Amino acid sequence: MNRLRNKLIVIFLAATIVPWAATLWITASLLDRSLRHRSTRELDELSRSLEQTGKLFYQQACQDLKTAADASRSVSERYLESSRDEWPEALKTFWSSGDAVRFVLAGDSGDRLEYFVRRPGEVRVYSRPLAISMNRLSAQYRNARELVNAEQSRDLRRGLIYTWVLLASAAWLASGVMLAFLAHRVSSPIQQLTAGLSELASGNFSVRLKSRRDDEIGRAIEAFNHTAGQLEQSRDRLIYLTQLASWETLARKMAHEVKNSLTPIRLTVEEMVARSAAADRGFLEQAAQIVVEEVESLERRVRAFSQFSAEPPVVPRELDLNALVEDRVAFLRTGHPEIQYAVRLDPSSPRATADEDLVKGVLVNLLENAAQAAGAGGTVLALTHVSNGNVAVEIHDSGPGLSEQARRTLFQPTISFKKNGMGLGLSIARKSALLSGGDIVAVPGELGGAAFRLVLPNSSHGVEKSSDC
Repeated sequence: MNRLRNKLIVIFLAATIVPWAATLWITASLLDRSLRHRSTRELDELSRSLEQTGKLFYQQACQDLKTAADASRSVSERYLESSRDEWPEALKTFWSSGDAVRFVLAGDSGDRLEYFVRRPGEVRVYSRPLAISMNRLSAQYRNARELVNAEQSRDLRRGLIYTWVLLASAAWLASGVMLAFLAHRVSSPIQQLTAGLSELASGNFSVRLKSRRDDEIGRAIEAFNHTAGQLEQSRDRLIYLTQLASWETLARKMAHEVKNSLTPIRLTVEEMVARSAAADRGFLEQAAQIVVEEVESLERRVRAFSQFSAEPPVVPRELDLNALVEDRVAFLRTGHPEIQYAVRLDPSSPRATADEDLVKGVLVNLLENAAQAAGAGGTVLALTHVSNGNVAVEIHDSGPGLSEQARRTLFQPTISFKKNGMGLGLSIARKSALLSGGDIVAVPGELGGAAFRLVLPNSSHGVEKSSDC
């Protein structure tokens, strides 16, 4: 399942649908709220019409009352100047103003119209009731105008636009921040992988990347770490083989020079023995034997160097590793009766693809070294198992184990920590393992001593480079 693709799809949906849904909800809510408000335009027109009607009604009432008063059709009340102190407050105000006539609304609700007329020494007051309470009409008009003015002062349209822009911008900004965060989460491992590849390209094979992801990027980082490990291992093996190549050149040269010197020495000694007098024969034979033994020792060393420098043909084929281990252990058990051998084989019968002669030589070398390290009464354990797609043979001994110095120079030619050792055995064994597509590494021992693991390609996977098990 393409998890990275799904993540990108989810990010896209989150970055588009969520802001769209938020904007839609905000817009719908504001529109609904705006539609719930009363129309100020109709209210304004209604209030102005009410004002005009009230004014016309009042003017008409005033005109009718004045006409009736002038025609003496309306009864009036007289208020003498001599009793002005007893006049109503509105009448006192009229007298003080000096006006000739005045219309005044009377009553608690303004439902009566009074007409003041100044005359010499008195004031005549004509009145008539009104069908409409002018005070109530004025109050209604005033409330309507206050409501219109309040609604107009709010400027709902501008507020709606500003609110919508603010909320929509906030929603999109939050979505942008979320998108940036998610994009960083996705791109950060890719940048980490790119930086690791740059380090690897510059020659830093020890670079490793940390990741806890289980998607395609996580698997790519795991593949990068595995590849970097393989390259580092291959580089170390190449360096080792390059070092061996220089030692091989030296070994060939030394073997050639020593062999050229040994042959005439041996022939001369043998001729000397053949021509010596009988009286001196015993001494000469003893001396010649010493020389011959030393020459034979040199020849063995020459053969060892020749074997080390030789490049035998590699013929890989499928091998039954369990059978091969049992055969080598049985072969060496008779030569070391003082050693107790134990075998623990993988029940799956692992099969390796390698050169049989090279593998036999490696097993003999490891078993011989284990027997010498264990000593009389010691134990040697041989076991097989499958690990990381490869097959492996481990040889453990109950000897004293390896020192730290020995571990550092374990596979270096001509360096030996055994008495009469030449330091070529493990170097030749590792070279044979490398030629077979595998390797030899030191591992913790189960018996308290040293332990070596021979790693070979699994026949079911073909010939491939082994991993460091």
